[in-house]
Amino acid sequence: MIINDLRKRYSVNFDREGLIPNIQNFALDMDGTVYLDETWIDGAREFLSRIEQTGRKYCFMTNNSSKNAEAYIDKLHRMGLDIDPEKQLVTSGHATIAYLNKQFPGKKVYLFGNRVLMDEFEAAGIVLEEDHPDVVVTAFDTSFTWTKLCRLCDFIRAGIPYIGTHPDYNCPTKTGFVPDIGALFAYVQASAGRMPDKIVGKPNREIIDYMLNVMSAEPKSTAVVGDRLYTDVQSGISNGLYGILVLSGEVQLADLPDAGVTPHLIFDSVKEITRLL
Repeated sequence: MIINDLRKRYSVNFDREGLIPNIQNFALDMDGTVYLDETWIDGAREFLSRIEQTGRKYCFMTNNSSKNAEAYIDKLHRMGLDIDPEKQLVTSGHATIAYLNKQFPGKKVYLFGNRVLMDEFEAAGIVLEEDHPDVVVTAFDTSFTWTKLCRLCDFIRAGIPYIGTHPDYNCPTKTGFVPDIGALFAYVQASAGRMPDKIVGKPNREIIDYMLNVMSAEPKSTAVVGDRLYTDVQSGISNGLYGILVLSGEVQLADLPDAGVTPHLIFDSVKEITRLL
C-alpha cells in the first residue's frame, strides 16, 4: 500500500506537466539505466530507436571511469549497437582530461586508475608520473594493489591537488552492487584526512558542460536520465536541465521521500518513456 501511494505521489510512468515534448536531447546513464553488465534492460533498444525516429538526439554519459571510450564502444558493438564516439559518448574520464588541460596544463599526474584509462589519458597528452606528480587523480580502479593504494594515500597526505573523476558509491551489476570510487574516497579520507579538492563527474558542472558541447545542445531542451538521485538526477536539476529517474538500478521508490532530490519525472525504466516520445 505504501508503494502504491508513492507511485501516485510521484506520478510514476506519467508526464503530468507535459515536459517530454520539450526534451530534444537525452544524456543517458549506462549501468543500471540502459543495461546491466552486457544485458540490455527491457525496452532500452526500442527507446533509443524511438529517440532517433522522432528527430531527437541521445548520448551516453557515464561516471564509470574503470574503462576508456574504446572499451565502451566495443561493449556496445558486442551488444549490437554502434554509436558515433565523437557525438554519442561522454565519460567522466573525458571530462577529467578536459578539466586537467584547462586547470593544470602540462602538469604531471598520478592516476589511480585502470590501464585502459591510463592509455586514454596519455593519448590525450596527459603526462603520467608515478613518483613525483603535481596532481593526483583517482578513478574507478578495479585492479589496484595495496602498494598502489598506499602510494595514493602518501601523495594525498603530502597536500598535492587531489581530483576525483566521479562520486558514485556503488556500481550496479547483474548480481548486485560493487564498491565504486565514492567508497574509496571514504577509505582514503580515513587514512589521509582529505576528500578530493574537486570531483568532475555527475552531478558537477564540468561534465555537464562537456556533454552539452559534445551534443551541441542547450540545457533547457536536454534531460539527464539515470538510476541515481545524487549523480544523474541531481546533475540535471543543479545545472538547468531536466532530471529523469528510472527505477531499474540503484534507487528504489521508497528512497525518494528522504532523498532531498526530487526528479522532474520518474519511470520504472526507459521502456516507459518510449510511448511518450
